[in-house]
Amino acid sequence: MTSQLVALCFNANDPLRVANFWAGVLGWELAGDSREGVTLLPSDDTGFQIRCLPTEDKKTGPNQMHFDLTSTSLEDQQQTVARSLELGARHIDVGQLPEEGHVVLADPEGNEFCVIGPGNNFLADCGFVGALASDGSQEVGYFWSKALDWPLVWDQNEETAIRSPHGGPKITWGGPPVAPKTGRNRLHFDLAPPAHGDLQAEIDRLVSLGATRLGLDQGEDGGVLMADPDGNEFRVLTPR
Repeated sequence: MTSQLVALCFNANDPLRVANFWAGVLGWELAGDSREGVTLLPSDDTGFQIRCLPTEDKKTGPNQMHFDLTSTSLEDQQQTVARSLELGARHIDVGQLPEEGHVVLADPEGNEFCVIGPGNNFLADCGFVGALASDGSQEVGYFWSKALDWPLVWDQNEETAIRSPHGGPKITWGGPPVAPKTGRNRLHFDLAPPAHGDLQAEIDRLVSLGATRLGLDQGEDGGVLMADPDGNEFRVLTPR
């Protein structure tokens, strides 16, 4: 058995503020607030939690990945945008064109996300959280497909996407050009090995797929810090 994606983690200067924002936008519940951060539990088929973790580092540059939220109609899209703005979001310009039909926003700490217009065929069978759209190479898409044992649902022109066999959002990578990495990513994945599994065996498997071990994590969950083939950090938690 392979590791499971258990959480998407946001490094935040004010974890509770960021958590409250996403809870309001997504309709998820806050499950805990501690010195190690705030956890949100999904109320849909997303399949992983959101964890907002404390950091003193300021955000610099666009994130490597962001949410694409879906809409059932233009009115639904407008309502999602309005709700997000009321909760503390703001409009941002990342070079999007009017004809692209999506609205680009940033949460209270500048984390980008898109509210996609209705009729998007690629996300047609996905829920409200349609995709976690990522900047990344074809190689890293292949890596995550094997790491999570999720099938490739898109592989064209060096763009890739994977999706859990159980449904939920797609994770996509846009292919080249991949922006150069400057410092630690603001968002990262937490993986959990199989229950009572061998952590070292799972680390070795991920390394064989192209990951790099960065060191031991010092947080309350323990585990190992790693990086995927594009250098994006992720954690493999200690089995429980």
